[in-house]
Amino acid sequence: MTSPRTRISAVAATVLTLGLLTGGCGSGDGGGGGGEDVRTAPSAPPATGTGPYPTPTPPPTATASVAPPGADAPARPRPSGTGEARGSTVRPEDVDPADADKVGEGALTALWTYDTAADSGPHDAGLRAADAGWLTEAYADRLRAHQPQSVPGAQWQEWAEHGARTAVVPEKTEDAAKPPDSETEAWRQWTVTATPEGREGWKGEPVVSAVYVQLTRATADEPWRVADVTVR
Repeated sequence: MTSPRTRISAVAATVLTLGLLTGGCGSGDGGGGGGEDVRTAPSAPPATGTGPYPTPTPPPTATASVAPPGADAPARPRPSGTGEARGSTVRPEDVDPADADKVGEGALTALWTYDTAADSGPHDAGLRAADAGWLTEAYADRLRAHQPQSVPGAQWQEWAEHGARTAVVPEKTEDAAKPPDSETEAWRQWTVTATPEGREGWKGEPVVSAVYVQLTRATADEPWRVADVTVR
């Protein structure tokens, strides 16, 4: 099914930007159910162009407050006997920490890599990304502290029946409105395609999301880390 284009709040995000992954009532946006309506207006300065970028001048004083896909899926007992989840194999130490593109790509790959044979829901991918070190401490803490209310829905259940794991392909799709990088802040736009692949050659319909990423670092000598993710 077609994924609704939604913005995800930091403490109550819709699963995957695809309502079928979460149960409950519809959000009123024409998409599948996502429990309570959790979408909020962004806290970032007014956007320019087509992306939720801050106004370049004056410098932004607030950032978009969002969480990655799956942040609203609650922790439930994992399937017995399935072992550890097969998350993204790319780690922060495997990429150039001074390259915002590489850090953003690696973080998004981790955030969208789900393993239904071991994960209780998409939120587990966010926790793995936080533990791996892709995110700023503040963003990682928000994900760890979040207590989701809704449960994975019909599409997640379909994927789980096939023991599916997502193959993730991020592709940069930036527009001319993107602010120039500073020494301590960078914005990126990606199209993330997550394709569920299961046992015996089963492959589900890809989920495609437009994703905006804010990366920050305290000084130019420190590694980039993802500070926010917005899905539209």
